[in-house]
Amino acid sequence: MSSRPAAAAEPWGRVAEDGTVEVREGDSWRVVGEYPDGSAEEALAYYERKYADLASEVTLLEVRQRRGGASAADLRFAAKAVTEKITGAAAVGDLAALEARVSALTATLAAASETEAAAAREAVDDAIASRTQLVEKAEALAARDPKTVQWKQASADLATLFDEWQSQQTNGPRLPKSTSQELWKRFRDARASVDKHRREFYAELDEAHKAVRDRKAALVEKAEALAPKGEDGIVAYRGLLDQWKTAGRAGKKADDALWARFKAAGDALYGARSERETADAEESREKIAAKRELLAEAKTVADESDIAKARTLLTGIQRRWDEIGRIFPREAERSIDDELRKIEQALRTREDADWKRNDPTQKARANDMTRQLTDAIEKLEEELAAAQKKGDKGAAAKAAEALEARKGWLRALGGGS
Repeated sequence: MSSRPAAAAEPWGRVAEDGTVEVREGDSWRVVGEYPDGSAEEALAYYERKYADLASEVTLLEVRQRRGGASAADLRFAAKAVTEKITGAAAVGDLAALEARVSALTATLAAASETEAAAAREAVDDAIASRTQLVEKAEALAARDPKTVQWKQASADLATLFDEWQSQQTNGPRLPKSTSQELWKRFRDARASVDKHRREFYAELDEAHKAVRDRKAALVEKAEALAPKGEDGIVAYRGLLDQWKTAGRAGKKADDALWARFKAAGDALYGARSERETADAEESREKIAAKRELLAEAKTVADESDIAKARTLLTGIQRRWDEIGRIFPREAERSIDDELRKIEQALRTREDADWKRNDPTQKARANDMTRQLTDAIEKLEEELAAAQKKGDKGAAAKAAEALEARKGWLRALGGGS
């Protein structure tokens, strides 16, 4: 058995009497530096700390690889830099183990790089598809009939597409130059076409607005010319208003300004009518009071039993009512007229009933009916007596019911108690 200790138990470094520090690499030793101003322990500790720093870098790489988030390409670049630091490093420790760990990590990262490359190619394909969609949407906007486009919305949609384009350009993967240039040319041409159509549309719209402004300005002048007519100008103003409604749009700002003048002209006319109505209402106060006095008098018509006298009384009230004249506002007049009409209707109802009672034809018909009922009552009384004598309760009840009905009819004609 060899007297040499196992390699794992051998120290990784040693210090010569002159302060030279060496690190064990396999079966040989390599000088890493000198430390003449301290003890051997201090010299080894200094170079072991350098080894610990290298080990920390390797551990950090391993942790970053496990956690994800960093690209395999970036980690491979970092691993290469750490490998270069380890090779021939002025440090004391198991440098070979560190190199093995970095090599294993590099192998893992190589496989990941393949996956990342495939993902990158897929990302580029997706980006091309996404950019193409933006181009096609822009071209669809450019292809629409300018007369059917809502330009405010279309402009907002195009601005959104351009913002998305810039976002993808900035944040997305880099596209092949030829593909990128081709897509941008299509997008740029579509934007230019939309802008051209929009300018043409608004130029035509401005021309149409100018014609409408001229028509409405003429209507405003006519409306303002009605001012001296006061209330009498309202009918003509309404005709101008009908023309205004069919004149079209002149643009919000122009429409608002012209409408303000047109409405002010109408307000002046309606204001004159309002002033007249106010004056009429003021004058009507005494008329209303007078008609209410007549109403109070008219209510006594119902208390007059002599219908002819009641009619004479109401006719006189109606004549004085008409002499008082119209009342304003019309709502007040309708309300007070309705009260008088109720009194008139009540008297007319009494007159109709009296006429029916005193009509010879009606009287003759009533007398004939009375005779028929009287004959029927006498016959039913005989039948009732006969049924009672026989003890026929059913026949007696039937005769009594019919007898009572005929008597009721007779009383309704005024021919019985």
